[in-house]
Amino acid sequence: MKICIYGLGAVGGLLAARLALADVPVSAVARGATLEAVSRDGLMLQEPSGNDAAPAMRRAPIRVAARPADLGVQDLVIIAVKTTAMGAVAQEIGPLLGPDTVVLSAMNGIPWWFFHGMAPELSTLRVRAVDPQGSIAEAIDPARVVGCVTHLSAVVPAPGTVRHVAGNRLIVGEPAQAGTTRSARLSAIVGLLRQAGFDVEEAASIQHEIWFKLWGNMTVNPISAMTGATGDRILDDELVRGFMSRCMLEAAEIGRRIGLQVDSDPEARHAVTRRLGAFRTSMLQDVESGKPVELDALVGAVIEIGQHVAVPTPDLAALFGLSRLHARVHGLY
Repeated sequence: MKICIYGLGAVGGLLAARLALADVPVSAVARGATLEAVSRDGLMLQEPSGNDAAPAMRRAPIRVAARPADLGVQDLVIIAVKTTAMGAVAQEIGPLLGPDTVVLSAMNGIPWWFFHGMAPELSTLRVRAVDPQGSIAEAIDPARVVGCVTHLSAVVPAPGTVRHVAGNRLIVGEPAQAGTTRSARLSAIVGLLRQAGFDVEEAASIQHEIWFKLWGNMTVNPISAMTGATGDRILDDELVRGFMSRCMLEAAEIGRRIGLQVDSDPEARHAVTRRLGAFRTSMLQDVESGKPVELDALVGAVIEIGQHVAVPTPDLAALFGLSRLHARVHGLY
């Protein structure tokens, strides 16, 4: 099986390195300093040691290229980029895709294929916040896609090096699987990821898993990006925590109306977040690194879906407006 990872950031790099170290031939699309480092030294992976010893460094052999055309048609393409990069990916990914190529989507927020396979009244909706012109869906047919929700943490301390921080859980599923038998392509992907050492679960509804993860991080990410605060300080502020809860209640009602019930409440989710301690969200790290922020996929898309199902979202709109203005002022949106 020919496998290509599109994007060697933290998640893409971890997936690529683990697969390569499990003797799965892997290629990757990368650019700039990452391309140079991996071409020269291979992809370096640091795993948690479990004790006070320094994490062991392992070299993963990966073929890397800047141009997808140099890698050719693949059996599986794993897209692990920021949603802000998807417009460019859609323009360039064509040479990797043959008639039977499967795409595993491993990104944050609402993806371009989100409504594929859902109820008939929803299945034709396009979320303009993430695919304004429909160009992503045109380039990457949602029928190709298997969804993946990541519950792990990794960082890139230097180009070509990935450090796995915590977590090992991946949830995968067919967007249109509900009520059908398990697909052969899903079985193959699950087997590959387990071979690479991940704890893999199969979802009856991958959209539900996406929505639930989004429900938990759609508020703390932009608030941290605006304030520079770590998760614990955000939750310690009663006014901010209350605002977050109101946003989450709006999102929960949207989920209910599209068949994605959230079986939790904001305070229970805050308790989960609090256990992470003084963590810096990925969006805060993007702001500090001067990278574009994923506001459209995390917040704007939820507001848009709310409009489709007639759910008012005044608190989400305030969150989106303030965080978008902050990002624009800093040249990140």
